[in-house]
Amino acid sequence: MTTRIPALTPAHAGPLTRMMYRYAKRRFGEVPEPFTVAAHHPRLLIANGVHEAMLQAGSTRLPTSVRELAVFWTARTIGCSWCVDFGAMLQRLDGLDVDRLKHIDDYATSPSFSDDERAAIGYADAITTDPHTVTDEQVADLRQRIGDDGVIELTYQIGVENMRARMYSALGITEQGFSSGDACRIPWADQS
Repeated sequence: MTTRIPALTPAHAGPLTRMMYRYAKRRFGEVPEPFTVAAHHPRLLIANGVHEAMLQAGSTRLPTSVRELAVFWTARTIGCSWCVDFGAMLQRLDGLDVDRLKHIDDYATSPSFSDDERAAIGYADAITTDPHTVTDEQVADLRQRIGDDGVIELTYQIGVENMRARMYSALGITEQGFSSGDACRIPWADQS
């Protein structure tokens, strides 16, 4: 499948966008396709890059597994195959057990997930469901587990993933092979 708006090739991109492409390729092994589509609007591409960097730098309260599983669940719930692919890669790079993702549908009872991870996935489900189904009891439980700052971080991460997943799905951006370690499908990758 091709994206609904074609990727902007380096030949048609400005110098700052080309620099961002080089940085992303060094960091992830290939340029993430959402960058190449968003590059049609350079100011929003830059805003997104700055936001993502600040989000990563500021997200220090939660254990990585709790945050990444909640974000992964959100991407799956919305149906963004690119986000699922990229999220599985991030978990692999963070040294997390990606094999347990096969059992995520049974997170509530699977011994593969801790109580804190189960609570975070359940919260992600409640936020992502339309209309949302978050309860006072659920937030109170999370406050005891991860503190007020942890609940804010978790809520923010889930909200941002809702935006990403809905945007990428709407633009027809699909998995790119990051989770297998064989990232590809950027249109200019095969060009000399």
